[in-house]
Amino acid sequence: MATIRKKGDLQWHVQVRRKHITETKTFTTKHDAEAWARDVEGKIDRGVYVSRIEAESTTVADVCDRYSREVLPRLKGKTPDASRLKTIKTKLGKLPIAAITSAILATYRDERLLEVGKQSVIHELGLINRVLKTCVIDWGIALPSGIPLVRKPQKPEGRSRRPSDTEIDAICEATESAELSLIMRIGLETTLRRSEIIKLKYKDVDLSVPCLNLYDTKNSTSRQVPLSKKAIAIIKSLPLRLNGKLFSIQPDSVTRAFKRALIRAKKKYISAQLNENKEPKADFLENLHFHDLRHEATSRIAEKVSNLIELASITGHKDLQMLKRYYHPKVEDLAKKLG
Repeated sequence: MATIRKKGDLQWHVQVRRKHITETKTFTTKHDAEAWARDVEGKIDRGVYVSRIEAESTTVADVCDRYSREVLPRLKGKTPDASRLKTIKTKLGKLPIAAITSAILATYRDERLLEVGKQSVIHELGLINRVLKTCVIDWGIALPSGIPLVRKPQKPEGRSRRPSDTEIDAICEATESAELSLIMRIGLETTLRRSEIIKLKYKDVDLSVPCLNLYDTKNSTSRQVPLSKKAIAIIKSLPLRLNGKLFSIQPDSVTRAFKRALIRAKKKYISAQLNENKEPKADFLENLHFHDLRHEATSRIAEKVSNLIELASITGHKDLQMLKRYYHPKVEDLAKKLG
């Protein structure tokens, strides 16, 4: 039987003790206190009661901070996830995790879609889900209503921009970085991600095969990437470094150097066209990102291997559906194959 007693003029305190479970809560009316007590006792008797105390006293900000301390340091994507956690704390931080419902997440989704792109919102919703799962599975914080579900935005179509040889040459010629052009060429010959190129060490290079042995990849799966003659020549031209790495530049520096070279190449192109009284092409050197080189490399190598399984073993894609987002064959080339 629940114990209900009045606290002052405006509150009713109720305590339920049943089958070694003790729960307490305070209400503003006796009617609400009695209703809560009956509900808790019924659930305890049926063996389905889940305590809300810890979930109601723990805020989203609390679990984000704990996730940042205990989980994030051992993850590969810790830098972007750290930024996403700050956004989640700003938007939802004051709410107790027990209050996070599907409706709350749907509102969060819709508001964020007005501020950022679909893919960013998908990443943020995925992170919220992982944080709540960690609460339940690893930290023993029960969510009475379970982990809330929410419909994620439809994934945007993958980029299909393929830089031409002329554009690539223009960027390589315009850069003031001693390493950017070599990094770009290695990427085009191997399909390696920016981070994978920067992490390369001489011990990862096996010229007897020849291949690159990758151990620290984005999806944590080791793989061997065959080397073309051009890639071998580039690697052999690199100076030896005391730290054993092929390149000294940092990943973010690669992106910044690429953007600066792109701007300089565009200006140089426009100036040259105008000097010759020609109209510059609007799409030349436009809408290009460093990661587009991986798309281009994947599409180029796809023409040389016999099937998508071989291609995936080179690119490191586990999902062929994702691989299709990187493989962009030119329709004229497909037409030639059809005869």
